[in-house]
Amino acid sequence: MLKSTRLPDRDYRTNGWYFVTICTRDRFCFFGDIVNGKIKLSKIGEIADKFWFEIPQHSKHTYIDTYVIMPDHIHGIIIIDNPNLSSPCRDVACNVSTTKSGNVSTKYDHRTEKNEQYDFYQEMSKMSPKAGSLSSIVRSYKAAVTHWCKQNGYDNFAWQPRFYEHIIRADDSLNTTREYIVNNPLQWQNNQNNSANLWM
Repeated sequence: MLKSTRLPDRDYRTNGWYFVTICTRDRFCFFGDIVNGKIKLSKIGEIADKFWFEIPQHSKHTYIDTYVIMPDHIHGIIIIDNPNLSSPCRDVACNVSTTKSGNVSTKYDHRTEKNEQYDFYQEMSKMSPKAGSLSSIVRSYKAAVTHWCKQNGYDNFAWQPRFYEHIIRADDSLNTTREYIVNNPLQWQNNQNNSANLWM
């Protein structure tokens, strides 16, 4: 079992930019496949993509940056920027955007489609410890995808219980992380041969 990657002295409700990786159970390719260096999403993959893009709708003061849905995992940047906190978002410049410029895997028009999981998502967020924390955001997202799968006959779908995170500091690591995420589909075969590449 993976050890927790959370820093013991870090309050993960703190404003900041976080690189997150979430894997499916046993690294099963529930989300689709890579064809010619591009992700071809399954139905579950489309839902995982849709709900990821909608994270800011359900978590206050939360934004998303570059992300990609891969066959067996998700890489993405989540930003927490709560103006009510005494600590501003200093790790990197907080000019956030919720466009899909970095995601190469969507088939949805997120501007018009109604989110049918809104109430469930909100309830999961309220039940999670440390509301507004990175763990709460990820837990609610994972629960929403799992709930949709159970409601739609994909009973075998499951996540790995933990997730990986890395705090993006005020240096060139933001652009490096974005580049890594965008290029991940092209590196799929290498990642399959060397699982260490999954964690950068």
